[in-house]
Amino acid sequence: MNEIASKGQLRLSFLRWALFVVPTIVFLGFMAGRIANAGYGNRWFDALTKPDVMPPGWAFPVAWSILYVMMGLALSVILDARGARGKGLAVAVFLAQLACNLIWSPLFFAAHQVTLAFYVIVAMLALSIVATILFGRIRKAAAWLMVPYLCWLGFAASLNYEIGRLNPDAETLAAPALRTQI
Repeated sequence: MNEIASKGQLRLSFLRWALFVVPTIVFLGFMAGRIANAGYGNRWFDALTKPDVMPPGWAFPVAWSILYVMMGLALSVILDARGARGKGLAVAVFLAQLACNLIWSPLFFAAHQVTLAFYVIVAMLALSIVATILFGRIRKAAAWLMVPYLCWLGFAASLNYEIGRLNPDAETLAAPALRTQI
């Protein structure tokens, strides 16, 4: 039976991938941040000197939510590309950069390893660029969905670098103790 799938069947196939992949990536990103106590409200992070270009605290969860959705859609587009050459390699590189992404928050916010986290984010950016190029060879739309992520990673890497530069003792800095008033 050699029939070509209808446009409706192809849309449903993409939709099935997206309904699984997007929430999975959003959930994994949320959990990595939650486990690491990422962002403002983390006493160690709050004690650090931040660069002047540091966005407000609310910007990070908004940006990451949008980026994780776009990443999930990009991966869904690739997973739906039946028989595409290079699909396996593209997915593998994407998963490698996603692993770096999920490791970064616990490394930075929980382990306080600013320098090592910088190296991880540089590797993440490099892998993301490769994944975007590989995605572009399969489906241009998937590559374009990755572009905002690449821009944000470049910005996040510069923030990570600046925090390390401004806080040379960040890795040994103890979080201030909680204060209680009676």
